[in-house]
Amino acid sequence: MLEKYLSEYKNKKIGFVGMGVSNLPVIQRFISAGAKCIVRDKNDLSSRDFYKDLSEKGVEFINGDNYLDGIDETLLFLSPAVRPDLEGIENARKNGTRVTSEMEEFFNLCPCKTIAVTGSDGKTTTTTLIAKLLEASGKKVWLGGNIGINLFSTLDEIKPEDFAVVELSSFQLMKLAKSPDIAVVTNVAPNHLDWHTDMNEYVVSKKNIFNFQNEKSLLVLNNDDEYCRSFIKEAKGSVRTISGKSTDADVYFDDNGIYSDGKLLVSDSDIKIVGRHNRYNYSEAYTAVKDYVTPEVLRKVASEFGGVEHRIEFVREVDGVKYYNSSIDSSPSRTKACLESFKEKVIAISGGYDKNIPYEPLADVFSRKVKYAVLCGATAKKIALVLDNIGFTEYVFADDFNKAVNLAKEKAVAGDNVVLTPASASFDMFKNFAERGNIFKDIVNKL
Repeated sequence: MLEKYLSEYKNKKIGFVGMGVSNLPVIQRFISAGAKCIVRDKNDLSSRDFYKDLSEKGVEFINGDNYLDGIDETLLFLSPAVRPDLEGIENARKNGTRVTSEMEEFFNLCPCKTIAVTGSDGKTTTTTLIAKLLEASGKKVWLGGNIGINLFSTLDEIKPEDFAVVELSSFQLMKLAKSPDIAVVTNVAPNHLDWHTDMNEYVVSKKNIFNFQNEKSLLVLNNDDEYCRSFIKEAKGSVRTISGKSTDADVYFDDNGIYSDGKLLVSDSDIKIVGRHNRYNYSEAYTAVKDYVTPEVLRKVASEFGGVEHRIEFVREVDGVKYYNSSIDSSPSRTKACLESFKEKVIAISGGYDKNIPYEPLADVFSRKVKYAVLCGATAKKIALVLDNIGFTEYVFADDFNKAVNLAKEKAVAGDNVVLTPASASFDMFKNFAERGNIFKDIVNKL
């Protein structure tokens, strides 16, 4: 299927805006098919590892402030972080260029059932759980999107009886005009408002995960989330809900476990990963695939799955102090969920890149769950202002990351938990949240 699709673009110009990791495998496939590839990026890419190889294969690079001028490509791929309404891209559309993305083309061509997850919090764990539940049921699963492999470049290996499980960000959804067979929305809370024009645009982008579904499709929603509840009336197919508050949902949970139709599916004590937010993740994952997965499989996965890296990940115990890496916490709502997972007050390391989102939601959870806070990065003072307003004075500023970890160590005594939970993105000091988490673990392991 992919080879046939690519053959249609032999000797034609194919453009790529933004040289993200998602575009590189796609470029390689088009090169092999005989297309003329053009990479457009505002930044100079000549020092990057791929530059020499792609240049020798005939790829043209257009960089600088005018990188979107004169687009005459037949097909134009946008990387996730590129807004689709930039003037140069709009002009290209008017001139007949078809504007798309890796995920758009994947959904158009995928031969198997597609399941996609989005949300402000919990989408990576929920996506991973869906994949693990299906795999434990004997299904062949292709995991991609924000995590996993490049799905577009592996299309020829995917069989109709397989399952494609995809994590989708608002950046990716904003460019989609095709929805998955099964869509899951974990929740919607303010996020990425440095990129989206406002909260409304962010919400509208999330709705694209189900906007193009049909009557045979399934939409899974968190009934405890106000935005998700509002999506129910807009669903194109059937809807299933989950809840941690009401037994009226299709799947619900309480302190004793997770239930469906009044029957206990799995006891809370048998779920290996901690935290109420992970009960939401399990409920959403099982609800999405309950037609293909038995409760026995759910119990097996729940007893074995230890969580996803950088999500309340235990790193090491030093002098009776336990250190946890939750670098994925790139928003206040993620940090709230992380802190609520601990029974005792913790020492929190927070702060990072400013996404222009409000930090007021941290006030209550810091007052209840944080013993001491070390604040660093661009948002440190914004978080401090919120803490000042509630009379929380047990915090200190750190001007670099290494110092932040060591200040937390100085404040900790045996029995304490030190948790990296930034409540902010990582781009002020790191390439991404994974690099931030790995550096944190490296510092902790050297203490």
